[in-house]
Amino acid sequence: MIDAASPWWRPDVHADRRPYLKARTRMAAAARGFFASKSFTEVDTAILQTSPGNEAHISAFATQIQNEAGVSAPLYLHSSPEFASKKLLAAGEEKIFSLAHVFRNRERGRLHHPEFTLLEWYRAGALYQRLIEDCAGLLAATAKAAGADLLSHAGAIADPFEEFELLSVAEAFDRYAGIDLLATIDGLKPNRDALAAKARTCGVRVVPDDSWSDLFSKLLSAKIEPHLGHGRATILMDYPASEAALAKLQPDQRLAERFELYACGVELANGFGELTDADEQRRRFEEEMAERRRIYGEAYPIDEDFLSALALMPPASGVALGFDRLVMLATGASHIEQVLWTPVARSVFAR
Repeated sequence: MIDAASPWWRPDVHADRRPYLKARTRMAAAARGFFASKSFTEVDTAILQTSPGNEAHISAFATQIQNEAGVSAPLYLHSSPEFASKKLLAAGEEKIFSLAHVFRNRERGRLHHPEFTLLEWYRAGALYQRLIEDCAGLLAATAKAAGADLLSHAGAIADPFEEFELLSVAEAFDRYAGIDLLATIDGLKPNRDALAAKARTCGVRVVPDDSWSDLFSKLLSAKIEPHLGHGRATILMDYPASEAALAKLQPDQRLAERFELYACGVELANGFGELTDADEQRRRFEEEMAERRRIYGEAYPIDEDFLSALALMPPASGVALGFDRLVMLATGASHIEQVLWTPVARSVFAR
């Protein structure tokens, strides 16, 4: 880990990190080669956006743009290239990927950094299960480039060349927490009190203002995620609809077309069968921003241009993978800052 007393640019610190960084470069080249072999087009989306995204718990970096007259308007650094990528799908692109620097505030730790890299890709006209196949091929290709026979983190290992374990969220909650998760969803509405009672029996702390989603996240983090991706990678799929703001619903409308990829207990990727209903998307965005305003006292604007583009966007599936985390697991790095060429300075808070 890097600290203010030993910044990343010190020659001795850089020498320790250089093997990780060289592996990162090889892995990035392998990822590009993998997508080129599948006839994808690499795209480079704008970082400045009118909306950084509209998920309640993702915090943004705000800035301003000025016109020639000096009049200012708000803009944000994107938290994902998703909105811009989907506009490209609406424009007629069919298979696209990007290695994008993205920005999320309030996030820094062993697995989190305020500026990090998302490897994000989309397939027009494809079912979201097709992206699981992409994840398998990508894991193998990048691990090979890194010279890694195994992925490793915090004492856990996973074989990147093994067939994935497929596990539904409901199965995972039953297996690792003894909770019938779907029984806490009445019709299409989550029952907060029912899940709160289950959480207490598991020893998870419940506070009065916890929503069903808050409790779901606490249980997932404490009871489920540590067990995922051991020995081989795990696909956790069939998420509750309330936990998939940008995904299509399944025939059982309690569930959405969402999956996450885990290895060594670490979340690596998040995939969706993409929602293309603009009215439903607006409703979900407004609901998410109302929740953000309740928790953080602020909300972000909705990108009306994005909602307009949904009318032209074809059925599609997409996935975002935390590239820095993948490099960590392939190299055995213990902290995300070991695999970033130039981490954001920590000394800013010491001034």
